[in-house]
Amino acid sequence: MKEQTLIEMKNKVDALVRVLQQVMDEQQHLTTLAAGTLQALKLMPGYDDAIKALTEKLQPDAVDIGVEPLPEI
Repeated sequence: MKEQTLIEMKNKVDALVRVLQQVMDEQQHLTTLAAGTLQALKLMPGYDDAIKALTEKLQPDAVDIGVEPLPEI
């Protein structure tokens, strides 16, 4: 291979590595954001009642598609 082709390939690989690192950083940020949002939601009044209502609502759907039923809270 020509040296120029190898240099171009190296530059493309380096660019892909940078993009992948950016995607991984963003994924970590979103994971942290989701965990924080869940913790904040758990502190809101009525959270337990809402979870119980959703669990009861989703139980029939879980059985219909063959998923093990959700545990009682």
